[in-house]
Amino acid sequence: MTSPREKPSRRQRPLRVGLFGLLGSGNVGNDGSLEAVLGHLRAEYPGAVVDAMCGGPEEVRARFGIPTTRLNWYSGEYRTASRAGAILAKAAGKVVDAVRTAAWVRRHDVVIVPGTGVLEATLPLRPWGFPYSLFLLCAAGRLTGTRVALVGVGAATIGRRATRTLTCWSARLAAYRSFRDDLSRDAMRTMGVDTSRDEVYEDLAFSLPAPEAGGAPVPRDTVCVGVMAFYGGNDDRARGDEIHRRYLDGTTRFVRALAEEGRQVRLLTGDDIDRPVVEAILDAVDSPLVTAAETDSLADLMRETAAAGTVVATRYHNLVCALKAGTPTLALSYSAKSDTLMARMGLAAFRHSAREVDPDRLLEQFRELEKRSAQLRPVLAERNAAAARRLERQFTALIPVLSPGAGRTDAVTTRQETS
Repeated sequence: MTSPREKPSRRQRPLRVGLFGLLGSGNVGNDGSLEAVLGHLRAEYPGAVVDAMCGGPEEVRARFGIPTTRLNWYSGEYRTASRAGAILAKAAGKVVDAVRTAAWVRRHDVVIVPGTGVLEATLPLRPWGFPYSLFLLCAAGRLTGTRVALVGVGAATIGRRATRTLTCWSARLAAYRSFRDDLSRDAMRTMGVDTSRDEVYEDLAFSLPAPEAGGAPVPRDTVCVGVMAFYGGNDDRARGDEIHRRYLDGTTRFVRALAEEGRQVRLLTGDDIDRPVVEAILDAVDSPLVTAAETDSLADLMRETAAAGTVVATRYHNLVCALKAGTPTLALSYSAKSDTLMARMGLAAFRHSAREVDPDRLLEQFRELEKRSAQLRPVLAERNAAAARRLERQFTALIPVLSPGAGRTDAVTTRQETS
């Protein structure tokens, strides 16, 4: 006879899975990682009860059809607080979020953080923002017995002590970790986390379906240019505006040069905050040859980059989408993760610093990329096939984490949560 204190057998109820992160907040790369993991769960665990605790609950609920809970109690969490009332509300929110997160976590068998750079600070980041939220998640998992899995995440060595401490403890408290590249695993080891049992697979976006080839030939004169609201990294706050001006000026001059040669240019974004950069370039260049693409998902980005002859891009997941589409790509690189990705895909020679955009040098590299385009496409096809095989191993490795056999035969069910 089952004791009242014992949990029901996993065979008597469906597997309960939570998804956690800055999802639905305007970053298409983050949402692409969510899409990849959710697709796997629906295919392999169709009886699982899935919901999310995320930054954009309304967007995730509408797009993916799962119940959602807001990541932070205080709605102004990611706005700078200057008034006393806002400061007090933020402080109170930290306490409330500790209780809310623990209550949410304990309702699940496993919580998955799907990819993204949750263990890095390559862009400006406050320790009491998402690093604190991730720490609460992992600590709650350890306290409640719910497994927390960091799946295919990115990491980087962090200089600022508070952010580094929260990030390292989050990694230590997680029940499972895997990384999207060797650089990420090495960074966590450098910061004192034992990674001896952690595996490296691939960015989860590489598991998404590639865009279908159209009937029309690839327009070789079209160039996709992925732009970014780039202000440097976490240690560049003091000179962020200067870095942004230099990046915007160099990128604008590059786009203008292409338009003056009669080239069609499609401007891409990867986050809602990139849109002002697109507008600034359109205003400065003022040419009918330069247009902005509407890209609200990684699928949109893949379709745009697949239809181009070449791509020049800054954001990491713009690069991922272009490479996944098999299009020769030049990276305006802002971090080592972009360099690592380009090297793994056979394009190490085609990198240019986003901090020091030299339009003349960028044009030289771009022309060399076009010259070698025919020989690079088969290389990308081969590397994409290898990436797909590595991700198959990643999803196989999740089987023991997800308690195989629990709820794998019924239709997907959902459970209403309080937003």
